[in-house]
Amino acid sequence: MVDLGDGRIAHASISLRVLPKTRRIRASLRWGDGKKSPERYLGEVEHDTRAANLAEGWRLAWAKGLLKEEALPEDSTASTPAVRASMRGNRGKDTKPEKVLRSLLFKEGLRYRVNARPIQGIRRSADVLFPKARVAVFVDGCFWHVCPEHHRPATKNTEFWTEKFADNQRRDAETNRILEEAGWTVIRAWEHEAPEDVAQRVLSAVRSVTGEA
Repeated sequence: MVDLGDGRIAHASISLRVLPKTRRIRASLRWGDGKKSPERYLGEVEHDTRAANLAEGWRLAWAKGLLKEEALPEDSTASTPAVRASMRGNRGKDTKPEKVLRSLLFKEGLRYRVNARPIQGIRRSADVLFPKARVAVFVDGCFWHVCPEHHRPATKNTEFWTEKFADNQRRDAETNRILEEAGWTVIRAWEHEAPEDVAQRVLSAVRSVTGEA
């Protein structure tokens, strides 16, 4: 959160810009005040991944004293404001990573179904589905599906969250098994993965079946 003064606060985000000539990456803090979207330059970041550069951007913002911790509601099950934001921002379908991936696949000439069940009668839906090639694609959120790179164990209501995350992992494994036994190719990608890399994996799997170049 950014303190706007007079008791007003706003949600903030980190933006990254790559300078065309030097390829240096600049991190900035952005927020909305109801009329416009101010921005504050934080500094250059130079990590190998986008996730690491975003994390560095947040560290710089905290170090400059630009942020304010958001108070958790008394009935919240989240361990921290950051976890609560992840929970609230995690959509079940049509997430930004999914939309970017679908756009890349569409530009390559592939046609697919969205949020569809590979096997009728079984309540498991793939984010992107290729019925003829029998390829099911899942773009998993780092928070709910326990990404080894970004997931952080809960420090509040630990028993509840430990079981919840374990259930999600068991369900993912079961889904993979059911589909693979039925002759489907399952592709799982984390939301933080580069969409271009995921698209190449999907293209390869689909075209290996259809025989397209």
